[in-house]
Amino acid sequence: MSRPRILVVEDEPAIADTIVYALSTEGFEPHWCATGGAALEAARSQPCALAVLDVGLPDINGFELFKQLQQVDRGLPAIFLTARSSEIDRVVGSNSAPTTNIAKPFSPRELAARVRTVLRRVQRPAAGPARPTPRDHSRSTTSAS
Repeated sequence: MSRPRILVVEDEPAIADTIVYALSTEGFEPHWCATGGAALEAARSQPCALAVLDVGLPDINGFELFKQLQQVDRGLPAIFLTARSSEIDRVVGSNSAPTTNIAKPFSPRELAARVRTVLRRVQRPAAGPARPTPRDHSRSTTSAS
């Protein structure tokens, strides 16, 4: 089974190194970009399962980058790295793709756990747009959650 490719867009190398290391050790395939332009190129060349986006990038606002990434892959989920959580709800709340946020500073383990949770929730393949999955109708639809 292929490792889920995670697009990491963070302009601070020390933070990016921590994210890449944490995601790699948790079984993901992170692809780091320091700018929004590089991230768009990467997303066009090879699909990703999820994007981790810093809000304060040097060339583009992380929210605007998310909108542009949605044009490449409409269902791409994202995790925003920011302290401005209330702004996220206003900016991307109308989008169909799942988004969440993590305030800086954050725990690398928490980020990896959130990535795993979002991917499980959206049931995306290792990379690329969401595809319908067959449902097993023989099992009960009730669960203890």
